[in-house]
Amino acid sequence: MNIKNTLIELAKASSAPGQEYSVAPLAEKMLSEYMPVSTDNLGNVVGHKEGEGKHILLDAHLDSIGMVVTAVEENGFLRVDKCGGIDIRTIAAQDVIVHGREDLFGVVTSIPPHLSKGDEKKAAGFDEIMIDTGIDGDRIFSLVAPGDRVTLKAQYGEMANGTLSGAYFDNKAGVCAVLRCLEILKEADCKNEITVLFSAQEEAGLVGARVGGFNCNADECICVDVSFAKTNATPKSITSSLGEGTMIGFAPVLSYEMSRNLETLAKENNIPYQLEVMSSSTGTNADVIAVSAHGKKTALLSFPLKNMHTAVEVIDPVDIEYTAQLMAKYILTYGGADNA
Repeated sequence: MNIKNTLIELAKASSAPGQEYSVAPLAEKMLSEYMPVSTDNLGNVVGHKEGEGKHILLDAHLDSIGMVVTAVEENGFLRVDKCGGIDIRTIAAQDVIVHGREDLFGVVTSIPPHLSKGDEKKAAGFDEIMIDTGIDGDRIFSLVAPGDRVTLKAQYGEMANGTLSGAYFDNKAGVCAVLRCLEILKEADCKNEITVLFSAQEEAGLVGARVGGFNCNADECICVDVSFAKTNATPKSITSSLGEGTMIGFAPVLSYEMSRNLETLAKENNIPYQLEVMSSSTGTNADVIAVSAHGKKTALLSFPLKNMHTAVEVIDPVDIEYTAQLMAKYILTYGGADNA
């Protein structure tokens, strides 16, 4: 599996919350190489492999931040609001794709500095911005309607240090890590029972994980997501860096035993890792999966990511590999099946 190519292919597939229609079939195809796959009523992509020992759930959310069309003006401009936690500060003059009856290229309107009223240091709110598709009159009404989603149009590329830049690595990187983990387990002839949940609508309130977690009778779960990487602008409390390994989470809702076991395995197998300590909730699917149905021991592995929720997210593919290796090692070691 080529991690860079897989990640970019997943990232380019549109996946605004509630309309993961483009990425879901791609994820189904990729996951079906390892286990039977189905899609539930909410849009979660679910795979399951029968086996022995502990039943372990691997979760990563499919969706990404976006916008939703709230009104179509007669002059062709579209009014929008956020759909997920998109960063309004980065929206002005951004290229976008409007997912209407067909995909349309558009741009977010911007006031030239020559015409500004002196408040250009303040980011425009969603009540002030609009999207221009270059189409007006009756044709725009036949192509776009309120409720249609809008996603960021990004350039993808490899930077000088091997990191990747682009949009929607949150959380296509998690999906990529789970797939790579399954590849490692297949090569090791893993006998464990495993369920994979590529969950929908995480950005809209952890929605898919609530349903998927309830429907899965797993003993343990490992959630995979992104977290904040250290930069010159981040608070001093953020200490994890790109390329230095997966981030093992510690939080009240997470299983302390699982987190420490993951740390021990990383040390014993020379897998680079970092620790991420959260004093309350994690802000990820782990929060709801851990308390779903009868409850599940849950761990969280994350990737350091720069510029989260923008069109220029930056990630190091090596951290995806480290995460996949650690997940696979945990399942083979603590899964309870005879994988010898």
